[in-house]
Amino acid sequence: MASRLLTTGSSPLEHEIAQEKVSTLSRLGIELETALAALSACPRETDGDPKAREHFVRQAGYALWRLVVHREACGLYSINWVLRAYGVPNEVYARMTPPPAARSSAFKS
Repeated sequence: MASRLLTTGSSPLEHEIAQEKVSTLSRLGIELETALAALSACPRETDGDPKAREHFVRQAGYALWRLVVHREACGLYSINWVLRAYGVPNEVYARMTPPPAARSSAFKS
């Protein structure tokens, strides 16, 4: 173990942390894909509830925000790659934000 640590500079804990980062990035990517699929299944003009599409746009925007924040925490700063790789529509990018409850609690003292 000591020789491995000296030659690689990594420890089992660092390896486990890296695995957790990858696992979380994967899960958040799947959540974004799922939200984008739900959005694409919703027609732009809905007959019943006019806010139905807005609901899906907000869900996808929140999923995008979560993925981008986690990527940045991991040192991956290119949002352009995420937008291209996942095919994120402009309307989702414009609503990339945490949920309202999280935004309002950030400003409470």
